[in-house]
Amino acid sequence: MIDHDRLFKELISTFFVEFLDLFLPEVLKDIDRDTIQFLPQEVLTDVTSGEKKTIDLLARVKYRQEDTFFLIHVEAQSYSQAILTKRIFQYFARLHEIYDLPVYPVVIFSFDEPKRREPSNYSVTFPSLDVLQFNFVAIQLNQLSWRDYLTQQNPVAAALMSKMNIAPSERPRVKAECLRLLVTLQLDPARMQLISGFVDTYLNLNAQEEQVFETTIDTMGLNDEQQEEYMEIVTSWERKGAEKIAMNSLRKGMTVEIVAEITELPIERVRELQTQLQK
Repeated sequence: MIDHDRLFKELISTFFVEFLDLFLPEVLKDIDRDTIQFLPQEVLTDVTSGEKKTIDLLARVKYRQEDTFFLIHVEAQSYSQAILTKRIFQYFARLHEIYDLPVYPVVIFSFDEPKRREPSNYSVTFPSLDVLQFNFVAIQLNQLSWRDYLTQQNPVAAALMSKMNIAPSERPRVKAECLRLLVTLQLDPARMQLISGFVDTYLNLNAQEEQVFETTIDTMGLNDEQQEEYMEIVTSWERKGAEKIAMNSLRKGMTVEIVAEITELPIERVRELQTQLQK
């Protein structure tokens, strides 16, 4: 099972300024970047069902050249949910109550289906009175074309292209484009690994797709330095894939020696994986 919430929270919190620059540039220009502070995860209880909900990401920021603060709440939604608009409003109300600050709500929809546009408004109205019109920013990835982000020198674009509107036949091309963009960004190894892992999780190619992917990369005209970085990333993907196979094989009771032979991993690494399983 893919931990969507963790992956998106890690990506957005690591590249928060880049996330705002890509999707909310009008917000970014109004804040003092040096004041961005991520607040502890709030656990909110639904008073009707008793169910506990954890806020995905909450940042406290200050307006530029002002002493006024506000909150940016980003919620990652990996499936379609009929009651979501009401839930986001409830989050807004509770956060506003707890912190006594304005809240800028954002939802990033990451599911592949359905393709219909998700609502971003919650209202309470009567024939004689319009009580509430609550709106939030909806970033629905399957409504976005990955082609529109090919020239964005932005690490969030390099990652999230992998979750945009992609035809099945385009998967190898999109993975190659994500990698091409990534190697031009000159990130430190940890951040590069974060994005490459994100892309590989959501664009896990089969053998036929891998062949198309490799052919596509060969036509992209990467320079020697970029080609070296590309090879390092692909090697890490291959190693991660081999380690997954090794873990599954060890769970089935295969010996360390046989697993090492099948996966071509060093026998010391297979023993480390076996130790992890035994904990």
